[in-house]
Amino acid sequence: MQEDLKIQEKVRRYEAILNSLADGVIIISRDMRSLWVNKTIMYLYENRAGMYKRKCYDFFYGLNEPCPGCPSMEVFADGKPHRRIQYVIDQNNKPRWRNVRANPYYDEDNNLLGSIEVISDNTKTKMIEKALQENEERFRDISYSMADWIWEVDSNGKYTFASGKVKDILGYDPEELIGKTPFEIMPEDEAKRIGEVFKKITSEKKPIVDLENWNLTKEGKRVCLLTYGVPIFDESGELTGYRGVDKNITDRKLAEEARAKLEDRLRHAERMESIGTLAGGMAHNFNNLLMNIMGNTSLMLLETDPDHPNYQRLTSIEKSVQSGSKLTSQLLGYARGGRYEVRPISLNQLIKEISETFGVTRKEISVHQELADELYGIKADQGQIEQVLLNLYVNAADAMPGGGDLFLKTMNVTDKDMIGKPYKVKAGNHVLLTVRDTGVGMDKETMERVFDPFFTTKDLSKGTGLGLASVYGIVKAHSGYIDVESEEGYGTTFSICLPAIEKEVKEEKELLSGEFVKGKETILLVDDEDMILDTGEQMLRILGYEVLLAMSGQEALELYKKNQDKIDIVLMDMVMPGMGGGETYNRMKEINSNVKVLLLSGYSIEGEATEILERGCDGFMHKPFNLKELSQKIREILDERKNKPKGD
Repeated sequence: MQEDLKIQEKVRRYEAILNSLADGVIIISRDMRSLWVNKTIMYLYENRAGMYKRKCYDFFYGLNEPCPGCPSMEVFADGKPHRRIQYVIDQNNKPRWRNVRANPYYDEDNNLLGSIEVISDNTKTKMIEKALQENEERFRDISYSMADWIWEVDSNGKYTFASGKVKDILGYDPEELIGKTPFEIMPEDEAKRIGEVFKKITSEKKPIVDLENWNLTKEGKRVCLLTYGVPIFDESGELTGYRGVDKNITDRKLAEEARAKLEDRLRHAERMESIGTLAGGMAHNFNNLLMNIMGNTSLMLLETDPDHPNYQRLTSIEKSVQSGSKLTSQLLGYARGGRYEVRPISLNQLIKEISETFGVTRKEISVHQELADELYGIKADQGQIEQVLLNLYVNAADAMPGGGDLFLKTMNVTDKDMIGKPYKVKAGNHVLLTVRDTGVGMDKETMERVFDPFFTTKDLSKGTGLGLASVYGIVKAHSGYIDVESEEGYGTTFSICLPAIEKEVKEEKELLSGEFVKGKETILLVDDEDMILDTGEQMLRILGYEVLLAMSGQEALELYKKNQDKIDIVLMDMVMPGMGGGETYNRMKEINSNVKVLLLSGYSIEGEATEILERGCDGFMHKPFNLKELSQKIREILDERKNKPKGD
């Protein structure tokens, strides 16, 4: 054909050039016959005879019609260049990818003679692309299967990649984080801190190791992450970003914080317990000294005419001893050794009585009461609970020097109502008292030490630091719970939770008269302190009693065995070395089940005095006491036994 000859003639002029090309070249006639191929084509395709007599799609691919998307067919249709990626299986049965570009071929008169296809082998590039795609899919699958999420940031800290696991951890789709910085999903204070850390790390081009940081989920929940990262550098060694992982350690962090709080509470409890033991020991020894002073003062007052100048001085000493006794009472309250007359009482009644007295003395403070109807009773020592109320009232008043409001509220609660407190309330019914003031409040450091003995924010001349310490000890001694909430400038709230009882609260007994009551019976006085025995003997003899003395529990038992028919009552110290008051009482009960015993102590171990009284002991007196108090208590016990019907 004339067109074929024209093409072949032109090709011969450039045949040497075309054969030197790395790409294959095919010249195709308009009826899809292969008119000429260069040597590269012979490498790309099998060299077959009869090329000029067969259609190119038949010659190269064994097809009966043009290949789908044939670029030469498209050239013949519109006269414009076209291209396609061609996938074939070569003579070695291996897959190949070829980039086919078809360009129109015109004669001098601009008539379309055919198509020139330039074919380059793109197999290596496609294999690399395929491997990269497979690796990307593999990386994506692995990254999502991990518990941690993987990320990349540029040198400005903006995310350029985030694995799908971030959805599970922070609630964000990976695409939502691209272009953002980690600081945009952190609390403000944390963003500032981590921003400074990241700035320092990037300036030093160091890895990120064990960096704990708090983040906010899409819903605003706090999540703690542990970050590891390595720097990314370009060919010139410039830092282009970081690549790393974030591990969700929220549960571990919260557990650590909870454990730290528990350890702090344990250390605080141990410290309070050890200081309480010290305080109790101090109170015990101090009360013995006060007992000696009080006893001798009572004896001297008895022998001194009221008109004598020393009478007023002795009265002043007695009052000073009583003041000292109140101080040791606070120490005992803190040491949890002050419970000694436990009985059912009404907390509402006590609050009303104490509030009335307090309101008279502190008129600049308005007292508001919200007391629950049918409030449960509590089993407690009334004097100790009165001390708790007074100390809280005084503490509130000191926090409101210019006046203010004091809110008192009681309510019945159960352990289920007390969830979220820094302590676990025992199951059952409880009475909750809250005392809230509108005072100056406390900072965190003060609030943490508010129950420590001898800690005070007042001048030394105005406070001892024992008030709230004794409140703490008394509440704990009554198996209760106490906590405090405060903020500077917004006042303070104390919450006290005490176990409730369901039995009816009885009226308090009438007070005894203040007269001396004498007797002629025989008394066994037991105490390990010489001065107490000496003073006690004088006090008892001046009241008319016969007295036997013992300095230990064992000595008291021996004396009692020999003189049990003669001894009418035993006055016995609670705390003695060797055999204590409790054991001595039990042994005496074995000798005589009707033995009359009055316990005396400057310090009672928590619960022991109450337990002995519940086992049948006749009474308890707290040192120091004066001659009148002692005379009345002895007669109360002796006369009560005498007035009982036989058989009781």
